[in-house]
Amino acid sequence: MFDLYTAPTPNGWKISIALEELGLPYEVKVLQLQKGDQKSPEYVKLNPNGRIPTLVDHEAGGRAVFESGAILLYLAEKTGKLIPAGADGRWQAIQWLFWQMGGLGPMQGQANVFFRYLPEKIPLAIERYQTETRRLYEVMDARLSQAPYLAGDDYSIADIACFPWVFAHFWAGAPLDGLDHLNDWKARLEQRPAVLKGLGIPPLPDLDSLASAGRDMVT
Repeated sequence: MFDLYTAPTPNGWKISIALEELGLPYEVKVLQLQKGDQKSPEYVKLNPNGRIPTLVDHEAGGRAVFESGAILLYLAEKTGKLIPAGADGRWQAIQWLFWQMGGLGPMQGQANVFFRYLPEKIPLAIERYQTETRRLYEVMDARLSQAPYLAGDDYSIADIACFPWVFAHFWAGAPLDGLDHLNDWKARLEQRPAVLKGLGIPPLPDLDSLASAGRDMVT
């Protein structure tokens, strides 16, 4: 039903996790980011931004959907799953999804860049983005002190959007210590078979591979 153009980064893992949770058939199209596959003319026709992931829905005539948050919302609306049915829960899920797309992803992505990838270390920039990433974790922790999941009682696309970034917190040098509710949430999601399987699609052989894909983790 679907082709998933992806690479082993948090944004890619969001979609493989969601597809595994939904039990939908899909074919993985791995892009080698370090080789510039995401900038090829063929791929840019599907995703004009030249980033991963992109989902092609063959059941909808080959419709291509790009931007990981949009893909998660597309899958939730197509299946009627992974998003609460009631208006309050639905808008909680959408708000936290946009929060991840506009806050956690970009800020932690910048922490990755300054902490891991730039040959020149800029302490002020590293501290700024690590501190902001930690603050965003604290925002999540406060929310999770009120409910088991970001949208409330229901596991949703909001949790799937945020989890891969929290899972990769060490890569940004951002600690999770003292965030009991966030750590409990993380541990519960790590017990889900679909989450574990999705984190391995595509496989990440080693941390050097994560480094080679670093530029894509900025957004």
